[in-house]
Amino acid sequence: MADKKNWRDRAAEYGRDRLGIGMNDNSRAEKLDAAAAAGRPIDESELKSRIKGYGKEYSDESFWDKIKKFGKKAGVKVVYAALLLFYTLKDADVPPWAKSVIIGALAYFIAPIDLIPDFIPVAGYTDDFGTLLAAVAVVAKHIDDGTRAKARARIVSWFGESATLDLGEVEDKLRD
Repeated sequence: MADKKNWRDRAAEYGRDRLGIGMNDNSRAEKLDAAAAAGRPIDESELKSRIKGYGKEYSDESFWDKIKKFGKKAGVKVVYAALLLFYTLKDADVPPWAKSVIIGALAYFIAPIDLIPDFIPVAGYTDDFGTLLAAVAVVAKHIDDGTRAKARARIVSWFGESATLDLGEVEDKLRD
């Protein structure tokens, strides 16, 4: 009973052990974990090398292309959740496990093949929103007020001031 861990520690261990994140090269994984513990940022190529699956599909360019082409169609809540994750990913203080969650969620959002295809009216972005919202909930403690302000400013510039009224569902995940 003395070695009980909180859910974030268990999730991080699950990712490392079950998903193989950082398991192929122990020296590299130890070096990255040491860098993170020392507060140094991990460069994007090293982070991507630790992530299997969607991680290799993510790039800043593909993220902005998706937002520019489909942001209005996806809607305010989807774009806000994506922006929160994007800006959190750029924060040097965010640990590698959280960045891997973010990259996985953003890569799913970017991917042209989804559980529910994006071109289906009304329902097309519900799977993307669910994935993004789950990632926001998992990394919520790493989303600071500055990140929220940047995301809100983008939302206001793209959708107008009234769009901030639709952000309640995402904001609730940040409070939980």
